[in-house]
Amino acid sequence: MARNPSRQPKTQEKEAVTESKKPTMTAGPFDLDTVRNLVNLMKEHELWEIELADGGRSIKLKRGGAVAHSPVISAPMSISAPISGPSPAREPAIPAKKLLEIKSPTPGTYYSQEKPGSKPYAEVGKKITPTSVVCVIEAMKIFNDIMAEITGTIVEIVVENKQPVEYGQVLFRVDPS
Repeated sequence: MARNPSRQPKTQEKEAVTESKKPTMTAGPFDLDTVRNLVNLMKEHELWEIELADGGRSIKLKRGGAVAHSPVISAPMSISAPISGPSPAREPAIPAKKLLEIKSPTPGTYYSQEKPGSKPYAEVGKKITPTSVVCVIEAMKIFNDIMAEITGTIVEIVVENKQPVEYGQVLFRVDPS
């Protein structure tokens, strides 16, 4: 395939498979239709990377961001003073507190309270211990109490009540100090 110089960089080109180009490729696990289907699945399921192997052959697709099909318009740049040193924005900032995360141990539905109208298990500013119940996750009609497993103060609740959650999804951020 000849590469069109007006196309986006190669990392973004992998995601942009156009329907107008129909080169003849041999049938197999990595023919053009398979690649198109993989790209569509990546978009549909918001995947950023996929890798497949078949015997000695393998393919790895990475999304490089949105592909722009409109022309790039740039404004003229003016420099008022020469830059003599590193930019203040690039200097290392004071490190923020290291927050710990409480993640979902299972997929299911997140519940912040035992029943509607009752007090939430966890609130921002609440001190927790490893045995504190911070929420309930319901999976297949089984309600699982989720323990904090760490000590600290809740500084952020990342999910909303009755929201579906995935395995490993961050539920809370905790300040251990």
